[in-house]
Amino acid sequence: MPSLATSHSPANLAIVARTTLGVDKPCYLQWLTIGSPNWVPDPASATTFPSMREATRAATRLPSSLRAFGLPLEPELAVASAH
Repeated sequence: MPSLATSHSPANLAIVARTTLGVDKPCYLQWLTIGSPNWVPDPASATTFPSMREATRAATRLPSSLRAFGLPLEPELAVASAH
């Protein structure tokens, strides 16, 4: 079972999401204390992972029918400079 990320920078945190056909369906992964996955509609209640690598690893270990993927918790901003 993955551990919750508590001491990492918020910019590096990630969650696991899945694609759904309906808007009202839960699509964020929350690991229960018994070690089984649960899908919730709110990303704030999803299990956070210390990096995109760990979130992607957790997503790929789920059944392929779920089509889950890692998702950064905070968007990464980049500034483009003119050459």
